[in-house]
Amino acid sequence: MEALKACYGDGSSDSDSESSPSVPTLAYSEELAPLPPPPIALLHPPNFLGPPDMQIGQTTKVRSFPHVDGNYALHVYIPINISSPSKKELAPFLKKISYRDPSLYAVDVDVPLNILCKNDEKLEQVALGREFHISLGRTVPIRVHQIDSVVSMLRQKLQTQHHYWIDFHKWEIFVNDDRTRTFLSVEVVQGGLVEICKQIEAVNAIYKLHNLPEFYEDPRPHISLAWALGDTSHSLKKVVDEELKKCVVGKSLKKCIFTCKFKGIECKIGNKTYTICKISDRQ
Repeated sequence: MEALKACYGDGSSDSDSESSPSVPTLAYSEELAPLPPPPIALLHPPNFLGPPDMQIGQTTKVRSFPHVDGNYALHVYIPINISSPSKKELAPFLKKISYRDPSLYAVDVDVPLNILCKNDEKLEQVALGREFHISLGRTVPIRVHQIDSVVSMLRQKLQTQHHYWIDFHKWEIFVNDDRTRTFLSVEVVQGGLVEICKQIEAVNAIYKLHNLPEFYEDPRPHISLAWALGDTSHSLKKVVDEELKKCVVGKSLKKCIFTCKFKGIECKIGNKTYTICKISDRQ
């Protein structure tokens, strides 16, 4: 068990707060300026699983399921990176939405979207520069002894993937299952939809073998660009629809919002990321 803890992290932590390591006190510290704190990233190395079953990165951390010692959150997804030209095309629409709905936050950062919108560079780098995810399965808790089996079966089932294009055609609003978050998203409704749905079916089969809840019956692949606390879907959808109508009148609405290549599938368990399959750019 000690060896498992060393590899995956201690599963007994149930704290929603993060503590900084203590800094030794120098006898002559009054003569020196205090050192700045270390970057948060250093406290959480990329291959350390960290606290179990936690969703990390939002302003308020919320468990998607009750905490149980030894459980780790499993998430299978397609990583998506938005190209620089696409960021510049997305930014003006995000500005319009955030101006009318100041409750929105950029996904995975602690900054209101309307603050980032004041600076084009920050908007593109912070709000649109991160890695986004198309979920291929629900985020669910698994036990330590299931990790190797899940990862191995995912790799075996999904290893023969081929290159295809993913087209994001539609602005859409989604709400999580417990209605504590509303998301401003772009949805895949044409190019890439068939391939992604087949990948979801493969993940569902593996979830079923491990007695894990399967994905939604009618999957709607998407990535989320911004979020708001609570269920604000009605008001946010109204804002988005009104702004889209203005784009139609002004003839500035594109059929496809942006497109990108499918480059692989990853699986995150706790804070550790596993490569399930990776597609070479040469394909």
